[in-house]
Amino acid sequence: MTNWLSVTAIQPMTIMSKTMGPDSKIYVAGHRGLVGSALVRKLTGAGYTNIITRTSKELDLRRQGEVEAFFDKEKPEYVFLAAAKVGGILANSTYKAEFIYDNIMIASNVIHSAYNFGVKKLLNLGSSCIYPKHAPQPMKEEYLLSGALEPTNEPYAIAKIAAIKLCHYYNEQYGTNFISVMPTNLYGPCDNFDLETSHVLPALIRKFHDARAQGIPSVTIWGSGSPYREFLYVDDLADACIFLMEGYGHHEIGEFINIGTGSDIRIKDLAVMIKGIVGYKDEIEYDRSKPDGTPKKLLDVSRIGKLGWKAGTRLEDGIRSTYEFYRSVAL
Repeated sequence: MTNWLSVTAIQPMTIMSKTMGPDSKIYVAGHRGLVGSALVRKLTGAGYTNIITRTSKELDLRRQGEVEAFFDKEKPEYVFLAAAKVGGILANSTYKAEFIYDNIMIASNVIHSAYNFGVKKLLNLGSSCIYPKHAPQPMKEEYLLSGALEPTNEPYAIAKIAAIKLCHYYNEQYGTNFISVMPTNLYGPCDNFDLETSHVLPALIRKFHDARAQGIPSVTIWGSGSPYREFLYVDDLADACIFLMEGYGHHEIGEFINIGTGSDIRIKDLAVMIKGIVGYKDEIEYDRSKPDGTPKKLLDVSRIGKLGWKAGTRLEDGIRSTYEFYRSVAL
């Protein structure tokens, strides 16, 4: 029988941090998703030629044995952990057990295997929902765990907080170089436009597009439309992740670092903007029986700004590109 105390007493294994090179073996977990696909596009465009990917059918990241076998065989040098079970308010409220279980298992298996098999550097993707519901605005990194979470996405948030802490404590105990980034609300090509599981921006694109195509006289939006949200084009996020992966370790970044635009918009105003881009001419209605979620979620991005990075895509331009993508797959 294994002595548990002897397992936890393993001496830290220091892993030297080196800058990624064109031939570095890079594993992008979740490469078919919104973030993962953007990372692959940006890495390829930047000249990286040795990118490893696996579909969920080829590798179930919730299963420890499969993940360990993959890392043992492939031995990636760098890992972008973009795989996750994600969704909007409806999905988070409906599939609470799946959201906490799947995301905790994915993070635990990938992070632990990255340590066991000598990964030089790992970047863990989180979410701004880790912050308390009523956190001061804009939200600084130090506000983590300073108050109660938004109930509608608490399971997902807890899993993402656990992943941050895993990276932090593995760095502390084992000398790894695992960094975590907290992006704001994302959108862009390869987004999820399913009305039951999508986030607000792609859901609005889908609703206005369908209403225009079918001649529906009004579009109904969940809640009052009064909450404010910050939106980051996913290719900007990918650019920031590569920027950090190439140049900064956990000593410079801290436990995690925010990535966003530094500005937000009311959901009402976002709806009007998307309505205009899609070309829908009729009415917008609001279902106030549905939850609004957190009233405001704006990230403080001063820390990454001081490192020299800033988002480059205007919201309207990003929405136009996203709508063009949706039309290409919907028609």
